[in-house]
Amino acid sequence: MNSQPHINIRDLKVGAFVDGIYSLVNPQTAVTRGGKCYFKALIRDATGEAAARKWTFEESHLQDVSATGYARVVGRVELYNGQNQIVLDQIQGVEVSAEDLVSLLPTTRKNIAEMFSGVSTLLHSMNDPGMRALADAYLTDEPMMAAFRHAPAATNVHHAWIGGLLEHTNQLMHLADRMLPLYPELNRDIVLLGLFLHDLGKTVELEWEKGFNYTMDGQLIGHLVRGAIWLQLKAAMAARSSGIRLSNEVVTVLQHILISHHGQLEHGAAKLPSTPEAIFVALLDNLEAKTTISIHAVARERLHAGNAEFTERIWSLDSRMYRPDPLNPVDSHTDVALQS
Repeated sequence: MNSQPHINIRDLKVGAFVDGIYSLVNPQTAVTRGGKCYFKALIRDATGEAAARKWTFEESHLQDVSATGYARVVGRVELYNGQNQIVLDQIQGVEVSAEDLVSLLPTTRKNIAEMFSGVSTLLHSMNDPGMRALADAYLTDEPMMAAFRHAPAATNVHHAWIGGLLEHTNQLMHLADRMLPLYPELNRDIVLLGLFLHDLGKTVELEWEKGFNYTMDGQLIGHLVRGAIWLQLKAAMAARSSGIRLSNEVVTVLQHILISHHGQLEHGAAKLPSTPEAIFVALLDNLEAKTTISIHAVARERLHAGNAEFTERIWSLDSRMYRPDPLNPVDSHTDVALQS
């Protein structure tokens, strides 16, 4: 890795000169109204991300720039729609070491061991011994659980950070645990295990050693189908090891949750949710993901009086988000750089 100085994204200020190495998110080319090709991406480090643009760019250079997922960028910070944007003079793809990833990839702010313990405790609280045996077939698979503890939940939408998958799953399971007493007709065991398993296939759908990208398995199979395949295998393993065999109906109902949790066919679901538990899981998953997206988009903890009141349009929310909390006005004297 080049030994350029690294300026944290959250410390960028308008007018600052930037010369450092960052990870690239969704690098691509676009065309201006005048028909001129330009480069656009988000650059990211462990503290956040910012939009980057290079207004003079040859489309043929995109592969070289984006091949490793990391680049040295040289440019200057400008203000665009109330948020920082880095206008690039230079961009060059670079290789980075495993040690460098600590500063270049965002990581959960929560305790990974505590979150994993919370997930395990809820799974062991299930009533049905066959369901607990099935959960243990996963929990005792240490390579899978090691990946589960560290995988992001997405490349750039929600919980796109190291530990994001665990954080998302833990949050969902605890939300469900508190909400399920209000819906006694729902089967608690099916909901909890369905939430634990719903995104577990992302441990092989995504890779995060060299930035957040999709693997070949992710491109060709996807986490919904991979999760359903694993479930068939783990159910057979659990039956052999515990002597308790879950019925085919139970396994099918759980598989249905996995393949339907995206809620709509146009959103990637293989089937529409067709059990009360599947409806609950799909809606709760959407609630938690979109709430998290909105919280990170408005970034109220970094908001100060000079910032725009609305974000740019968030495509996953199909809206521009209003940022201030009207009951807690921003201190006009606060001078904290905004992370875009």
